[in-house]
Amino acid sequence: MSKVVKAPASFSQTMVAWQKRHGRHHLPWQNTQDPYRVWLSEIMLQQTQVSTVLAYYAKFLEHFPAVADLAAAPQDQVMGLWSGLGYYSRARNLHQCAKDVMTRFGGAFPQTAQDLMTLPGIGRSTAAAVASFCFSERVAIMDGNVKRVLTRVWAYEADLSVSKNEKTLWQMAEEALPTQQLKTAMPRYSQALMDLGATICLPRKPKCDVCPVSGECQARALGEPEKFPVKTRKLKRTSEVLWLLLAHNQQGEVWLEKRPAQGIWASLYSVPVFASEEALKEVLPGHGVRLKVQALPTFKHVLTHKDLHCHVLKLELKRAPSTPHSGGWWAERDWSVLGLPTPVRHLLSNSL
Repeated sequence: MSKVVKAPASFSQTMVAWQKRHGRHHLPWQNTQDPYRVWLSEIMLQQTQVSTVLAYYAKFLEHFPAVADLAAAPQDQVMGLWSGLGYYSRARNLHQCAKDVMTRFGGAFPQTAQDLMTLPGIGRSTAAAVASFCFSERVAIMDGNVKRVLTRVWAYEADLSVSKNEKTLWQMAEEALPTQQLKTAMPRYSQALMDLGATICLPRKPKCDVCPVSGECQARALGEPEKFPVKTRKLKRTSEVLWLLLAHNQQGEVWLEKRPAQGIWASLYSVPVFASEEALKEVLPGHGVRLKVQALPTFKHVLTHKDLHCHVLKLELKRAPSTPHSGGWWAERDWSVLGLPTPVRHLLSNSL
């Protein structure tokens, strides 16, 4: 068990000074204290690279310049703009959160992490990021980059897959927060941890020679910074076989239906999905008798913890298939702006 280490007061001061001179300042959600923009960026950046987020962030602000605009938007529009960014529960929570900000807080984001955490899709670290960046609240953030920086500086070797060990790291992070000039120090300190983890304290081959806290980094002193953080529990990967019905009519329109609010590809539009070939063929007119069915190449789509093995049957229909979910015929100009799962969008773009 690692002992709890208390960071010296110089740690936060060093980080704040380094961020001011050497941190990132060019990203569009930086240098603002608008909680809507900071919150939007934080949600988008969860498990997604900055380079990917930039275009989506700009597109969302173009369509929804304020939280009221996002709250008033139809869900289909929100999901359509999010399409391709992945982890679609974020988009559903984003939309509901905007609505709750309007109804519960009069259109203004709450100013404390505790209140922010009562909103959909906002966890402890995201709440702390918004509160520290926008309102200078003295609260600790703890995303993947920050965990890596702090566990290395303190050589904290406890297994973070054990909840009590992660709780201890949170306590250590809170004790290391700045104590003076919080209005300017807190936003800079939080940004410094993110910047250091993203640009210098990398998962592999960290750039210790240019790190501002290398002198007090215990992992570097041990000669094994890449050992940290320690997290042994791995989620077991699973696999699932899906059968996709790519049905089109003589006009070139494709049959799409909206997925249920729960489960795979929730609330997105998709070609009909079935658990077996038999189940797919049962919805075809005359159960598929005398229909010219083309089997497209099977493909695998990799989700975070699951592999989807997708079989595709393509055919032309004169009338709608009798699928259990409501659907309709969509022309390309219309389906191209829908919220579609990435593999379905690729399928439509390459197979029609």
